[in-house]
Amino acid sequence: MSKLVAIICVVSWSGFWAFGYLALSAGVADTSQMVTAAMLATVGFFTGMITWLKLSRDGAMPLRA
Repeated sequence: MSKLVAIICVVSWSGFWAFGYLALSAGVADTSQMVTAAMLATVGFFTGMITWLKLSRDGAMPLRA
């Protein structure tokens, strides 16, 4: 189960960075594109954060020395 959560975590963070860049690089005239990309980036951020916290709480991520 933790592998599935890890995959979701990676995909979510990738979506956050990709859609975040699209939201920041959208033109001023393209407000609908900017809002859509910002909403998708927000979903990616929250999903990535929740899965990362779940992985770190379960001990699936090793601590570095």
